[in-house]
Amino acid sequence: MKEKQISVLPGALMLVVALALFGGCVWSFVQAVKVDNASMVWPALVGIILWSVGLGGFFVVEPNGAKVLLLFGKYVGTVRTPGFHWTNPFQTKRNMSLRVRTLNGEKLKVNDLSGNPIEIATIVVWQVSDTYKASFDVDNFEYFVQLQSETALRHSASTYPYDADDDQPSLRKNASEVSDHLLAELREKLAVAGVEVIEARLSHLAYSPEIAGAMLRRQQAAAVIAARTRIVDGAVGMVEMALNRMEAEGVIKLDEERKATMVQNLMVVLCSEHAAQPVVNAGTLYN
Repeated sequence: MKEKQISVLPGALMLVVALALFGGCVWSFVQAVKVDNASMVWPALVGIILWSVGLGGFFVVEPNGAKVLLLFGKYVGTVRTPGFHWTNPFQTKRNMSLRVRTLNGEKLKVNDLSGNPIEIATIVVWQVSDTYKASFDVDNFEYFVQLQSETALRHSASTYPYDADDDQPSLRKNASEVSDHLLAELREKLAVAGVEVIEARLSHLAYSPEIAGAMLRRQQAAAVIAARTRIVDGAVGMVEMALNRMEAEGVIKLDEERKATMVQNLMVVLCSEHAAQPVVNAGTLYN
């Protein structure tokens, strides 16, 4: 069953009717006293009882709010129109907020696809879209949203590795893709509770403290290797360009041994982490 929106009587109109009924009851009591006629008291008593019971039918709906109406345990409908209303006073009225809410999830310790323990948390933006499902299909829809968000986050975290060296999607490099996967899973899980998930994104991602140091050293080593590889590639290109230009322009003619020595010196200068110190050779290359 789904939500059924209904219309009820305007509260201002029924307030006028209630005031008129109350005034009629007062007038009837006054007339009964004046003419000393007890039979005129009974209509006034009936009117007072009806007036007292009718007051229970007034209710107010706030903006972005709703009232779920029940009659002796049976769902009647939902009123979403903001304002002052009146309905059957025997109907039970349940408040339901339709405002957008934010769930700031706690940090969870889970294992990624590679089995590494990580800490992860999410922020979920949601609102109630079906008041019937939120009221009657689940016991506590707010707790249901929290529990299902944690479950979906654990599943998404275990689907991806924290970091990947190749083109494989990972939690660290593909945060938007992971968030889309989490959003799709949450929408599927929370539809049964009449909840619409507007946005879901990761708010925290890190290795667990027990392996954070080792993983940091691994990342540093990978960064150093990548930097060294780029430096060597650039140095080789510069040396090749220098030798080719000197040969093409006839600046100097070198035999293979001198070329090897020159290449060695240039590679030391270009790849060294510290500034090279020049050494002046006053003799010849072979002395």
